[in-house]
Amino acid sequence: MAVEQAEEKNWQAHPSAIVDKAAVIGHGTKIWHFSHILAGSEIGPECSIGQNVVVGPKAKVGKGCKIQNNVSVYEGVTLEDYVFCGPSMVFTNVYNPRCEFPRKNEYRQTLVKRGATLGANCTVVCGITVGSYAFVGAGAVVTEDVPDFALMVGCPAKQIGWMSRFGERLDLPLTGDGEAVCPHTGEKYRLANGKLDIVNG
Repeated sequence: MAVEQAEEKNWQAHPSAIVDKAAVIGHGTKIWHFSHILAGSEIGPECSIGQNVVVGPKAKVGKGCKIQNNVSVYEGVTLEDYVFCGPSMVFTNVYNPRCEFPRKNEYRQTLVKRGATLGANCTVVCGITVGSYAFVGAGAVVTEDVPDFALMVGCPAKQIGWMSRFGERLDLPLTGDGEAVCPHTGEKYRLANGKLDIVNG
């Protein structure tokens, strides 16, 4: 069944999706089959919310994000603009959950910065920040803060390289100093003191 225009809205939702009245949805966003956007959540414009996705309550999703099938963006999670969440990747919001001892007052905030990619089936443990344009590989388990542009793989995730804003791996050492050019865009990057920046972006 095709996506239908939400009544008097400038966003679209499949008839099987549930969007609570107190949720805020940006223009041009599309919400697909069997998804639920809970009250108090904010989703920016031009997002794609895949099948069987749960957002919230009170989660925040920026502009142009793409959340693939079977992802739950829980309370305490903030996605900045243009974040990609691969199929079945996982967020958490409690560090040491127990059914017998509820810990809703102990939610830890998770921030995923602009342009980051979270690969299919990866897990992002709560309370950390994933840097801008970082790239987390499929199946990785992220337990610590991730630097901007870092390429992370494994369990627990470890940095193995650097990625350009476009998503190309850069020929740079993990530490020290160096310069590299994105082979797709020609943007120049400079690594200094373990931090990567765009020189002419």
